[in-house]
Amino acid sequence: MALSRDMSAEQAFEVVQTLLDAPEDRFPLTFNSDLPRIRELFHAATRNQWDPKTDVDWDQLDPSKYTDEQRYAARLYWSRRAWSEYGAISESPALQVRFGVENRPSDMQLFFTIRSQEEARHAEVCHAMAEKLGGYIEKPVQQLFEGSVSTHGVRRAALNADVPLEGIIAALVCTAEEIAFDVFKHLNDVTHDPVAKQIVRYIMRDESRHCAFGWYFLEAICEQLTPDQKKMIEDAVITMMEKVELNGYHSAWLAPENPASNAEVEADRITYEAGLGATVEDEEKPVFIATVQRIREQMRALGIELPPFTHPKLGTI
Repeated sequence: MALSRDMSAEQAFEVVQTLLDAPEDRFPLTFNSDLPRIRELFHAATRNQWDPKTDVDWDQLDPSKYTDEQRYAARLYWSRRAWSEYGAISESPALQVRFGVENRPSDMQLFFTIRSQEEARHAEVCHAMAEKLGGYIEKPVQQLFEGSVSTHGVRRAALNADVPLEGIIAALVCTAEEIAFDVFKHLNDVTHDPVAKQIVRYIMRDESRHCAFGWYFLEAICEQLTPDQKKMIEDAVITMMEKVELNGYHSAWLAPENPASNAEVEADRITYEAGLGATVEDEEKPVFIATVQRIREQMRALGIELPPFTHPKLGTI
């Protein structure tokens, strides 16, 4: 059945859903045959959609098991997680515009339609967790490292013709989201509350697809890149590492120390000890170092050389 003007909204929805769930060989549009893996990621995402309201077993959450201090710390943690996702929601539409303007393969544009939905779910489920623990805390991130937690700079870069699209994908997906995936994989190991663990697993599953997209994209175009383009990718990744990741975006303990950031780190420690979803420096440090080293090796295989990064708490990596 095809879409028509005479259809009801319900009928149209059923048609669209049928098309989205169709096997590749029945998909009604022509997609770039050189990027089947990216198209497969889209189909995997449509098959694995989840609803924060109904797919998380909220009945298993018992706030009364935790002290007032633990609940407040966890509210801070999950509120910060939610707030960090809000900027990400606007990234995918901006990148879709860029893919379209540059006439990039439609597979890439299609994938970003589902990515924006997933980022919205991440924000919703983190907000809901904070609410159920006692209430979402508006803008919980301290001004000291607020800039690194809000990634609206990616949206602006996506609409700036002087910034290469390859550099944005390398910095946002192959760097920031690669780190995010390992962060959530680690959280899955140290989180004990059953609901917090469910949330971590749902987000981790989505992030795995996002990372795969980034690396598939870079692999598909790396042979076409000039040395100057590879240098621009290197610069974009360096900026993401130094200005965002090493400044406390995914891990508050990496933020510059002062009373404000120390309070965030302390809240994470209390949340971690309660098993409600955060972690601490001693646990996460080796994870972070290993992730950066892996990113460097994967970039090197594509002809992109990253320099060592230095941080007071990490040394040189």
